[in-house]
Amino acid sequence: MTNSSTPARKNILLLIPQLTYGGAERVFHDHGQQLARHHHVVECVFDSNTDVAFPTANTLVALDVPAGTGLVGKLRSFVGRIQRVKQLKREHRIDVCISHLEGADYLNLLSKGPEQVLLCIHNSKRHDPNIRGALGWVRRRLLMPLLYRSADRIVPVSRDLRQELIDMFGLAPQKVQTINNFFDVEGIRHRSQEPLLPGEQKLFDEHPVLITAGRLAREKNQTALLEVLSTMRAGGQHTAKLVLLGDGPLRAELLQRCQELGLRAWQVWNEAHMTADYDVYFLGFQSNPFQYIARASVSLLSSSTEGFPMALCEAMACGVPVASTDCPTGPREILAPQTPASDYARAPEWAEFGLLLPLLGAGPALAHSAPVWAATLTGLLADQKKRTYYAAQAYRRVQDFAPGKIMQQWEALLNQPST
Repeated sequence: MTNSSTPARKNILLLIPQLTYGGAERVFHDHGQQLARHHHVVECVFDSNTDVAFPTANTLVALDVPAGTGLVGKLRSFVGRIQRVKQLKREHRIDVCISHLEGADYLNLLSKGPEQVLLCIHNSKRHDPNIRGALGWVRRRLLMPLLYRSADRIVPVSRDLRQELIDMFGLAPQKVQTINNFFDVEGIRHRSQEPLLPGEQKLFDEHPVLITAGRLAREKNQTALLEVLSTMRAGGQHTAKLVLLGDGPLRAELLQRCQELGLRAWQVWNEAHMTADYDVYFLGFQSNPFQYIARASVSLLSSSTEGFPMALCEAMACGVPVASTDCPTGPREILAPQTPASDYARAPEWAEFGLLLPLLGAGPALAHSAPVWAATLTGLLADQKKRTYYAAQAYRRVQDFAPGKIMQQWEALLNQPST
């Protein structure tokens, strides 16, 4: 006899374009490992030749349909991928297929058979800078509104994304259910206690450190943090250091901007001995970023847009006070959950679980916002009592996103009938 509290075992296909390093890819991997505790899980990427940053204990397959060239070739490749997903669903007798990211969503929807089709939405469609031009218009105005309606359920990772999907695409509210990302809080806390190298430890011991973690990319807007630090220097704060964890296409531009602002930059790629003589430290991709974050004075999120920012919650799990842009979507839901999504910080907002700040932007907008950030962070670095309070509040809040609580919501969803 099966225990009524044990989830009914299902065959689940998880579909994503690739498993290179990224927030959505991390969520995909973590979901796969948690779901495999009660179900048979098959993970699928588009191409077996791409790097896998998140190795899995589950079966991993690839569509391996060559990408075509030209309109006809791309269309043929797209149809071939749909057929391949259909084949996988039949071959593994899939009960539920969960897709992550837009390209995988299309394949999941267009290969739909008797299985339950779920879409996990990680990012804003309204504010995504990559959805632009004629093709962007087609995706936003035609493909997504028409195709997404045929999903059994759509699962955005934040409440604000849910409302956006309903408003933009005319989706039935009962088909759109928010389930936040989860975080291994205890695991993060444990890893955060691993020791640093002597030079690294000296930096954190002797200076207040502002830290940010994320891909060096336009939407993360780390360039603006350089302006903030420069403004802090001009205002007399000469001891604070800025540490950037991560790598990406904006690396060279960020290093160049440091030069232009007169900020001395140390970079891990030069493999020079670390000293405290620099203003900005580029530590690159770190397999354990938490040992650095936990030793920082404040963790910063400078993004122009998010979905449900993992870096923000991971810093909170490290027991560090956080300061974030009040960008769409996620930071307000995490740091000020009792306030409406329509609220946006026009001035520093000392919210229940962290500090919300106005969007940094660029150009004239940055010239206005950087002094606000600089003055607020300078004050926060000087206020040990406030930092201690917000570190405790951050750690208390992140308990709401522990794996057990979030996976209960996924299990309930898996057992709902198809629509």
